[in-house]
Amino acid sequence: MTLAETPNYKNSSNPFLTLNYESALESLGDDYYDEVAAAEFPQHILRWRNDALLPRLGLDPEAVTDEDFITAFGKFQGRKPLLALRYHGYQFGEYNRQLGDGRGFLYGQVRASDGELYDFGTKGSGRTPYSRGGDGMLTLKGGVREVLAAEALHYLGVRTSRCLSMIETGLSLWRGDEPSPTRSSVMVRMSSSHIRFGTFERLHYLQRPDLTKKLLDHVIEQYYPHLSAQQDKYVLFYAELVERFAKLAAQWMAAGFCHAVLNTDNMSITGESFDYGPYAFIPTYDPYFTAAYFDYYRRYCYSHQPSICKLNLEMLQEPLKAIIDKGDLEAGLAGFDERYYAEYGFLMLRKLGFEQLPHPEANELVNLTVEFLQDSQVGYHQFFYEMARTFSSKWRDEPGFVLNNSDIVPVPGASAIFDNWCILYHKILNGFDCDRIDVIAQTLAHQNPKTVLHRPVIESTWEAIAQEDNWQLFYELLKQIQSRS
Repeated sequence: MTLAETPNYKNSSNPFLTLNYESALESLGDDYYDEVAAAEFPQHILRWRNDALLPRLGLDPEAVTDEDFITAFGKFQGRKPLLALRYHGYQFGEYNRQLGDGRGFLYGQVRASDGELYDFGTKGSGRTPYSRGGDGMLTLKGGVREVLAAEALHYLGVRTSRCLSMIETGLSLWRGDEPSPTRSSVMVRMSSSHIRFGTFERLHYLQRPDLTKKLLDHVIEQYYPHLSAQQDKYVLFYAELVERFAKLAAQWMAAGFCHAVLNTDNMSITGESFDYGPYAFIPTYDPYFTAAYFDYYRRYCYSHQPSICKLNLEMLQEPLKAIIDKGDLEAGLAGFDERYYAEYGFLMLRKLGFEQLPHPEANELVNLTVEFLQDSQVGYHQFFYEMARTFSSKWRDEPGFVLNNSDIVPVPGASAIFDNWCILYHKILNGFDCDRIDVIAQTLAHQNPKTVLHRPVIESTWEAIAQEDNWQLFYELLKQIQSRS
């Protein structure tokens, strides 16, 4: 059944049901998905609506009611077909073909005001053929955590999916990693695409190069249209995908973010960050900080994220070899490290207040900063926030004035690394005209907000919800994140 044939579609007053949905992925045929039905829930309480996304959909937030969200994204009325996507993936290095959308489906695809095609994908919407014995549901805490992660990363400049809505559904769920019974939710994620590396890996496992090529043509047409007319569009696609993931890994690292589960089924073919499980923002600079309690061998620890992205890109070459020459794939991947380090250096310089510096000074300052953070174990985010809070033009007068009003400063002479860092920062500041000092202060303030989603912050926010059904901390935290305060 097409959207136009859906009962009551044409006469609906719900703005979400009258959006101009496109059947881009549906048109590929059912080799890539299964049609599924949404679960029915005993309760619908809208806990989060992302009004900031509505103008991109051509919608006025004031004209969209809470009931519109609930009807569309809690009761799932007026939309068919609902598609559970098929995929495989390497999970902690082991190939798993028992995957696919096990608690979600593709609700629809919409062309936004920026001309890009976006997916509305659910999480916690019930069983599918890929639920593997699970209930297909999402805990309320899991929904809260993903809403917070997506908004925090977006406002930190990380390319990420975002949550459009989260609805509490009234079910009691049992989970091994949460006190149970626990509350349930259903979430809708707005992302550039839900096609994953694992989508291609499944087709390779099935030995269907014809379906691989069909999917790749679709990906380029929809998400890399600037390459469509190029004679070597497949080679250019892979090289651009490599560049996107090099930049994304750099964004995570500069933001002090640990994704936690970088399996190939969690890698978007558009180079967008999504699907946040047991993520964490690092408290201090620890290269081996590991967010997932079940990652016993630290495979996906903080410092491994760039190399894991590169490894996953290398594994993606296997299905792509049916279309792209192996030498071209290897040449495309060879540029990963250079692009990663360039982006990481650029982002770290901005956290330090500078848009650009001469190459030797830039490298020295970033390296010395990381060395101090690792050696001292001062708070990673606190260090940069304190730079923004205490920055003064007096720092140009002498190195001893740099950060001298901050509590994180070591006792004079106690840290040669910090002393050298202050000398270098003082020297760099004196290379700028006085009128640029205000710009540096503004850059520091913009790049280093006070509010950070450390685990204790998330847990205290959740405890207020779990114990008292008090959502005030949740909404206040989101407001702080969005205002970068």
